[in-house]
Amino acid sequence: MPDTDRPAADHRTAYHRKLDDLDANLIRLGAMVSELIPRGTQVLLGAELSEAQQLIDADDEVDRLSLDLEEAVIRVIALQAPVARDLRHLTCILKSVGELERSADLMVNVCKASRRMYGSPMTPRIRGVIDSMSQEAQRLVQLAMEAFADGDDALASALGDIDDKLDHLNREMIEAVFAAHAEEAIDIAAAVQLALVARYYERIGDHAVNIGERVAYMVTGWLPEHTGALRSQARSEVDATD
Repeated sequence: MPDTDRPAADHRTAYHRKLDDLDANLIRLGAMVSELIPRGTQVLLGAELSEAQQLIDADDEVDRLSLDLEEAVIRVIALQAPVARDLRHLTCILKSVGELERSADLMVNVCKASRRMYGSPMTPRIRGVIDSMSQEAQRLVQLAMEAFADGDDALASALGDIDDKLDHLNREMIEAVFAAHAEEAIDIAAAVQLALVARYYERIGDHAVNIGERVAYMVTGWLPEHTGALRSQARSEVDATD
């Protein structure tokens, strides 16, 4: 008598193996982006223009893996019609790919800023804040990927609070830039570029927080936007009864 359950079991095994491959590739993408952050910071602080071009070229690999991952996720959704947790899992990967790809683009922007600022001095205070922002941005990306890998909704939900330190450093950077310009230690062009650089690091933190929100949704089925949506629905129902 033929084993009619065997093809279905093989199909499920292949499906879950594909999910595991997608997870591994997202984690790989996160590691690539994480590595770009200190490299880009060294370009900026060390004025290493040759390394700047290498990092800009490395972003092409990030783009390639991002596109491959997006296409792979879309194929799985189209062919397997997943539901519930599996569908949230796949949409989490899809959304996270975009957040990571944009984070890599931001480090490319840091490298381009280093070119525009070549030869411009930086005060010790500014250099120290840049180094701290780089470390915090990298830490947030790593924590976001750790939350994804472990399915840790508590860590994922905490990323917004952890990001407060990077937000504080962003404000400190602006104060340091204003102070340096007032003391004529940097010119206005360098001041503008440094303010933009601070924003780039701060935005990487925001992207990590966004990944955290998607991980929490993957695990719990709840997004922060749901709270606002429920309030809006409640107000609409009240207005309809008036």
